[in-house]
Amino acid sequence: MTEAAPRSLWRVRHFRRYAGADAISKLGSEVSLVALPLTAALTLHASPFEVGLLTAAEMVAFLLVGLPAGAWVDRMRRRPVLVAADAVRALALLSVPGAAVLGMLGLPQMYAVALVNGLCTVFFDVAHQSYLPSIVGREELARGHGTLAANQSLAQLAGPGIGGWLVQALTAPIAVVADALSYAGSALLLLGVRADERPGGRAVRGGGRLWPEIAEGLLFVAGQPVLRRVAAVGALMMLSFGLWSATVPLYLVREVGASPGTYGMLLSAGAVGGVAGAWLAPRVAASLGTGRAMYAAAWAATVCTAPLALTAAGPRLLILPVALAASGVATTVFSVAQGAYRQSICPPHLLGRLSATMRFLMWGPMPLGGLLAGTLGQLAGVRVAFWAACGVYTLAHLPVLLAPRIREVA
Repeated sequence: MTEAAPRSLWRVRHFRRYAGADAISKLGSEVSLVALPLTAALTLHASPFEVGLLTAAEMVAFLLVGLPAGAWVDRMRRRPVLVAADAVRALALLSVPGAAVLGMLGLPQMYAVALVNGLCTVFFDVAHQSYLPSIVGREELARGHGTLAANQSLAQLAGPGIGGWLVQALTAPIAVVADALSYAGSALLLLGVRADERPGGRAVRGGGRLWPEIAEGLLFVAGQPVLRRVAAVGALMMLSFGLWSATVPLYLVREVGASPGTYGMLLSAGAVGGVAGAWLAPRVAASLGTGRAMYAAAWAATVCTAPLALTAAGPRLLILPVALAASGVATTVFSVAQGAYRQSICPPHLLGRLSATMRFLMWGPMPLGGLLAGTLGQLAGVRVAFWAACGVYTLAHLPVLLAPRIREVA
């Protein structure tokens, strides 16, 4: 007797809304990933250090409130948190084109918008990750994470190209409108999602202090050897992302001479691998097992990212999208496998704190990467900062590669 094929998650109404909101929000974010640093670099003529400071401002919230956000989210229903975060991000971003039209835009406002946007993103991401098991159930987590990874990859495929074209056609500040509208659309879709979620924090059960709840999430991660290794990989990845976000726009546009449109297209071309990786990830995990999938993906990512530092003007410019596409397959497989693993072993009442703890450990180094990129770019040149970003990216998966027993994880 043949086993029935699993249902398509797209036939689940509330998952469609949840995933649709995720898709348009991520698309807008990828537009801003191009538009915000180019607003600073081209419109406000910011120095490398000022661009690095802008990157750090958007990411510092992961260090400041990353841990308590998980405990707070576990005390609340997730949908209102998601909707509120989207609404505030939309309003904050709309202030950028508004001020530009009035001739009042400056770097202090850009830093303030980055801080607000980053703060809301912390709460949104924690609530978003921990909301998924309430919608699809634990047996479908790998496919659910695969869908979200596909959204991310498709957004990375289309968003930077759209962002580059909008910057070239309308100027960088006006291009930010696209991201603000995406957050507004996401909030509207999430308002229609219904899921059986029950807050798990102690405040719901009659009180309790915040820090013991935070410690519970930290201790859970500390007691899981695989999660510790995954957190170390994530920390190195996000350090490289901080370096990358502050360096690559300046390197490609100012040093290499690419137009904003070409810059966006280069980043979009690199996202092709992420789309393939999102499709492959559930199949690789089912075939190899979660541990072997993570280990194989870590090796592939290391090999594929090694050529990135050779990117330069002329034909060598093609190294960037090719290497990013190849590494995108591997990093997406790794991301989906580790996401499904960590949620499958976590008690439901700890989901928010697990997500927040992992985000804190993994994303906390991002602002340090932005500051390091700005400092290196100012003192040694943008090219050196670019090499540093590529080097950290290449070495990011070493914590998993140095622990072969991860292959034994079911």
